[in-house]
Amino acid sequence: MAQLVYDKTGRLLFTKEMAQEYTILAPQMLPDHFAMLESILQEAGYKVKMLNTTGHTILEEGQKYVHNDACFPAILVIGQLIDAVKSGKYDMHKVALLITQTGGGCRATNYISLIRKALKSVGLGHIPVIALSFKDLGEENPGFKVTPKMLYQAIYALQYGDLLMMCLYRTRPYEVEPGSANRLFQYWMDACKHQLERGVRQSEFRRTVRRIVEDFDALPLAGEGTKPRVGVVGEILVKFHPTANNQIVDVIEREGCEAVVPGLIEFFLFGIAGGIFQRPLGKSKKSEVGSKIALQAVKTMRRAVRKELEKSNRFEPPTDIYELADYASEILSLCNSMGEGWLLTAEMVELIRSGCPNVVCTQPFACLPNHVVGKGVIKALKKAYPQSNIVAVDYDPGA
Repeated sequence: MAQLVYDKTGRLLFTKEMAQEYTILAPQMLPDHFAMLESILQEAGYKVKMLNTTGHTILEEGQKYVHNDACFPAILVIGQLIDAVKSGKYDMHKVALLITQTGGGCRATNYISLIRKALKSVGLGHIPVIALSFKDLGEENPGFKVTPKMLYQAIYALQYGDLLMMCLYRTRPYEVEPGSANRLFQYWMDACKHQLERGVRQSEFRRTVRRIVEDFDALPLAGEGTKPRVGVVGEILVKFHPTANNQIVDVIEREGCEAVVPGLIEFFLFGIAGGIFQRPLGKSKKSEVGSKIALQAVKTMRRAVRKELEKSNRFEPPTDIYELADYASEILSLCNSMGEGWLLTAEMVELIRSGCPNVVCTQPFACLPNHVVGKGVIKALKKAYPQSNIVAVDYDPGA
């Protein structure tokens, strides 16, 4: 049995011995994308279980331990984690919790402390909590390390997730045979997860991308492109998580429209680009150079996706991050970096300019960054693009 090690504050560390014995529970914050990231963590040797519980049960559980003034995604995520540890499915002395942590001026920065507080409330304060972050949060967990190989594979996973999501939402509203788009989506989801379990190579990635696009291009459709297109943007979890946004994509499709949801990978590119666009706030020249190198590396890895989408009959390639920045700069400063920052504004402009003037801006109730870069820019967007039709929707446990 792994020896328990504590830091000087009394926090239980996740050690290398624990990595061999413990099951790591992670919240399913973005269902399709995180399912693929689970494969990467398992391939790296971690016993990771992505939780897939949804519905009001986890919201009610979260409200028991998180104040309603906290961020709605925090209530949802913590509710899912506490529901899991109370379920009796796991050995409470051989389990750890994993949470992504961005840091910055956001209520979600308190995820870790809120999770630990909730665990103490249910008598499980001994469970270690691992913060997955690219910022120095002052926490050490020697048994969990993100390696360059894992990061490399994660870029493939995010590309697969974004591509499959785009193909599904573009074709499902027009499918001739009900359920055919979902079946094709699930086939490729399983195939991509299997690849990630053993590690994807660039040549295999290129072949898979080509086949995915070809298969969805060949899917029998009727009345293609005749339905109103409705874009969905907003805070990263509420934008993607069906429970958090009340199944907004299903609602849009049920109302006879086509949902358009910008991808996840742009959120990370936006974060990397901060080293370039935040020079007026004190970012160094070294940081700018590093950001440009990283953006170019990701662009090179995405070349196969862009090439196949440009050749396709039904799909459009993703907009370059620098072009997105130009879109946003028409409306606000690129120094806006809290939450989804200028990217949220840029995605709304991108949708409008690409023939999707109807936009739902999803945000947690009282999310200050989104009130600035989401709801706060709607008036300016409507002035610049009179054809736009934008509505901001606040979500909380009672929505």
